[in-house]
Amino acid sequence: MAKALTGEQEQERSGTDWWGEARGIFWLVLAVLGFHSLIAKPFYIPSESMMPTLLVGDRLVVTKYPYGYSYVTPTFHVLPFMQGRLFGSLPERGDIVIVTPTDQRTDYIKRVIGLPGETIEMHGGIVYLNGRAVQRERLGNRALKVDGNLTCDKNHYPGALGRNAAGELVCNVEIIRETLPNGKSYDTIDIGSMRADNFPPLRIPAGHVFLMGDNRDNSADSRMTQEQQGLGGPVPIENIGGRAEFITFSLDGSASWNPLSWAGSFRSGRAGDSLHPDRAGE
Repeated sequence: MAKALTGEQEQERSGTDWWGEARGIFWLVLAVLGFHSLIAKPFYIPSESMMPTLLVGDRLVVTKYPYGYSYVTPTFHVLPFMQGRLFGSLPERGDIVIVTPTDQRTDYIKRVIGLPGETIEMHGGIVYLNGRAVQRERLGNRALKVDGNLTCDKNHYPGALGRNAAGELVCNVEIIRETLPNGKSYDTIDIGSMRADNFPPLRIPAGHVFLMGDNRDNSADSRMTQEQQGLGGPVPIENIGGRAEFITFSLDGSASWNPLSWAGSFRSGRAGDSLHPDRAGE
């Protein structure tokens, strides 16, 4: 008389449960996408527009929930523009945010400078909010170490390339610390007199924010048209995808496909740095 097989023995006899494996992978992918879309996701800095705060090669964490959820919240930007936010709240002045321009699929990272209903203008590189100049403090030159991700090319940083006492190539940039009306402070770079240093008074529409990069003379932001690769003026709050929180690690661009080169490509001293602006006096 044949002996009945148990479920486990039947599975061993029939081989791998491919349908079960596929279901497991599906739920895992769904969980990861859900976390990336609703909670937090990693972000890579591809440009120099937020120097000195952020360098090309920085990896950071962006949280999705601080301002609520909108059509740009999903990891893959597949939804058309939809007005409003679910559980929405307004970004704070000084926050570093991820923004997706309308009708685009590329994420930008900028700082919130102007809020809805305010008048913003810029003269000689000085930002004015509601007719009052934003507080500025000149901190002198800062020598940023040149590497594969920070080249200090002469077109963007004329006369800035030099060497430090150890003979290393550095990019000498002038640092100006701005303090916004809410007391939030951060460092900016001023290269010199540029066209983007001036624009006439602009009233920020309701439901919009005005964004700028910390590297003021090398940032395509709300001052630039979309044809200039900028944000095309104040952006709807629906286009804000999240808030930058902290740096996880940073790469200097020296790594190759050889795994032995990876360890030496990490920049020291940047992991864990908070991206929340300081309070004045801290």
